[in-house]
Amino acid sequence: MKETTAPKTLIAALLTAVAGFTTAVQALDVNMTDYLAYVEVEHGNEIVRVQRIQKQDNVLTGGFAKTSRMCPPFCIQPMTIAPGVATIGETEIFRFMDRELESGNGLLVDARTPSWHKKGTIPGSVNIPFTVFEKAAGDPDLVTVLEDLGGVQREGVSGFTRGAESVLAKLDLFGAGSKTDDWDFSNAREVVFWCNGPWCGQSPRAIKALLAHGYPADRISYYRGGMQMWKILGLTVVMPDSGEQEVVMK
Repeated sequence: MKETTAPKTLIAALLTAVAGFTTAVQALDVNMTDYLAYVEVEHGNEIVRVQRIQKQDNVLTGGFAKTSRMCPPFCIQPMTIAPGVATIGETEIFRFMDRELESGNGLLVDARTPSWHKKGTIPGSVNIPFTVFEKAAGDPDLVTVLEDLGGVQREGVSGFTRGAESVLAKLDLFGAGSKTDDWDFSNAREVVFWCNGPWCGQSPRAIKALLAHGYPADRISYYRGGMQMWKILGLTVVMPDSGEQEVVMK
């Protein structure tokens, strides 16, 4: 018994020591929340760890350190962009990354123009400028984006069908409220829009334009804090490759 007990005890002690060392190495002083140190998300072909800067005397520099910008166009945005569209914060973004992005059921959209996007973006985001959503119905770029968001084009829908769908929509039946003359958004993806922050109107414009195309409001969220709050909190920012400055869908 002694010959077998000693080695087992030694192995157990070594495993405990290694576990303790690993925990110490991985422990962060600056966590994202009281229960979450970091989250990993796919960006392009790489896995990026989203966490906060650990240097506690770090301060914000550059353009996002400014307090004032000319308004218009850089005016403070309301908390509620449109009825039914949820305004969310950072913790909801972390959850979205871990669930909807991981499963492929959601999309995190950097709605800024390419010149802003190339300066740095939130990991897991795809750049679809707000101007794409404001294009006319039938524009090839818009059609591609709406299809990638889960929309299905409709053709030859009769007046009788639309009348019946109007009645069913009021009763909230069969997803009729997610259909228009031109699109069926019954299987639309959850999408979160963001831009430069509370003083930026790019993602609000994208949201309003998408709603005008018939996209369900309850599948759209607005991260009002945007890059401004993301940087203030010292969260990971990635520098996109030049190829990502175009409209690219995952």
